[in-house]
This record gives sequence, C-alpha cells and structure tokens, in this order.
Amino acid sequence: MRSAVITAAPSLNLLKFDYCRPGALSHAYCLHQDMIRLACSDTRFNRLYGLCMIVLTMGSDVLFILLSYTTILRTVLAIASAGERLKALNTCVSHILAVLCFYVPVLGLSIVHRFGRHTSPLVHILMGTVSVLFPPLMNPVIYSIKTQQIRRAILKVISLGKIQ
Repeated sequence: MRSAVITAAPSLNLLKFDYCRPGALSHAYCLHQDMIRLACSDTRFNRLYGLCMIVLTMGSDVLFILLSYTTILRTVLAIASAGERLKALNTCVSHILAVLCFYVPVLGLSIVHRFGRHTSPLVHILMGTVSVLFPPLMNPVIYSIKTQQIRRAILKVISLGKIQ
C-alpha cells in the first residue's frame, strides 16, 4: 500500500508531460528516471519528490529494521543456552542478508540514475537489471545454505570432492 501511494503522484504527473525528445528507455521495463529524461516539460517536482521519497522510505525502513534487530539481539543474548543463541543468530543473519540483497541494488540504482549522468549507459542497464533480478535469485540461495546437507554439497563442489 505504501508503495502504491508513494508512486501515484509522480506516475500520474508523467501523464501530463510533453515528450518531444526521441529516444528509447534504457531498460526492459519502464523506469521513472528514463521517462523524465525524455520529457520536455518541467520535471523538478518529479525529481525532487523521487529523491525525497527514496530518502524517507529507505531511511524509515532502515530505522525500523535496526530497531527490530536491536530488540531481537537483546532477546537472543538473554537466552541461556549457547546453542540456541547460535541458532537464533544464524536465522537473523539469513534475514539480514536477504534484506541487503534487496536494498543494496535498489540504492545503487537510485544513485546511478540520479547522480550518474556521465556514466556509461551500460552501467545504467546493468544496475537496473541487477536490482530486478538479484534479490529473487539470491533469496533461495541464502535460505537454502542454512540446510546442513546443502552446505556440505556446496563445500564438496568447491573443494572438488575432498570433504567427506
């Protein structure tokens, strides 16, 4: 719901723009920054609104995640058994890695499109593709590595069968 509300204003504003520059979008999907580049109208609202929303949403998400994990860490450290603490921390690490797999590429894409005007178009395409494909690709890998049999199989492949 939050994403729909946040993206409604600049998306609807795109409908009012005049598009006089010929060009193609730099991605396989419609990216807001690409649409702004093609517009001949005043795009200050969309540029400023987009930057503010990225800072506010990512900032609030990071704040809530940090608060949540601080609470979780305090609770886990209060557990008496070292084995249970390790198991709980192992789960937390998997969650943090999954969250980072989503936020880092999105943040990189935002920075490249807002401040990387002089970078190669290939960088823009690569960052856009990575931000869309990397999180769903890495999520099953992150959570499956927790399984002992999969971990052993990966180590066996890496070491070419030397681990038994």
